Amino acid sequence: MKSNCAGDSLLMLLTGFAVGAAVTLLLAPQSGKRTRRELRHKAEDAQDYLEEIGEDLIAKGRELVERGREAADSTVKGLTEKVKEVTS
Repeated sequence: MKSNCAGDSLLMLLTGFAVGAAVTLLLAPQSGKRTRRELRHKAEDAQDYLEEIGEDLIAKGRELVERGREAADSTVKGLTEKVKEVTS
């Protein structure tokens, strides 16, 4: 469910960016060249932001995998000890 929430947030971010860009174009009191330059900078900022979010998600995913692996190893060790106790 959390991944769906993250996906929804990303979709909302991209939609907001697109709407903002369209409004900027419609209401811009400056030249087209300047507007395009500003849009390019905003797009670069959005790309940097999305890359940062992606890197954070990957790091959190790796951390969760490692914690899951440790929990599984601990459970296996505990069960192995219980089996040895019962069979001894």
